[in-house]
Amino acid sequence: AFAFNGFNNQISTARTFGAPSTFTVSRNAEESSTALNGWRQKIFGKSEAKKSDISESEVRALFSLWNSALATGDSRIVAKRYADQAVLLPTVSDTPRTDFASIKDYFDAFLLKEPQGTILEGDIRIGDGWAQDAGIYEFTMGAT
Repeated sequence: AFAFNGFNNQISTARTFGAPSTFTVSRNAEESSTALNGWRQKIFGKSEAKKSDISESEVRALFSLWNSALATGDSRIVAKRYADQAVLLPTVSDTPRTDFASIKDYFDAFLLKEPQGTILEGDIRIGDGWAQDAGIYEFTMGAT
């Protein structure tokens, strides 16, 4: 499961082997509409957002931003996409990653394979202050 946390373009991830992936966008109750407006303005050129004012294409675009981070080959850039409270259960590791250093460590090795993800099927749902993109994805590796 991937969770986009706080409309701040950060991802919390948990990968269950053999299960579809989930991308979720959520907002903390204390996060102000000003912060949300700043995020939308920076990422999508929009402002004046309501707490659930995000489109399906904006939710899907968050995956593209994460996938673009993979393409940089820089584990620091990828790890910065993850929320402070992220839990990463990686695809090619049995070790859960729960902080910046351990997430970066995972991507130090994984990025050597030059991964790029593709969403094969997705089901986007949007609620009050959250959105979810659940589906099936696959990775291709540029270096084999």
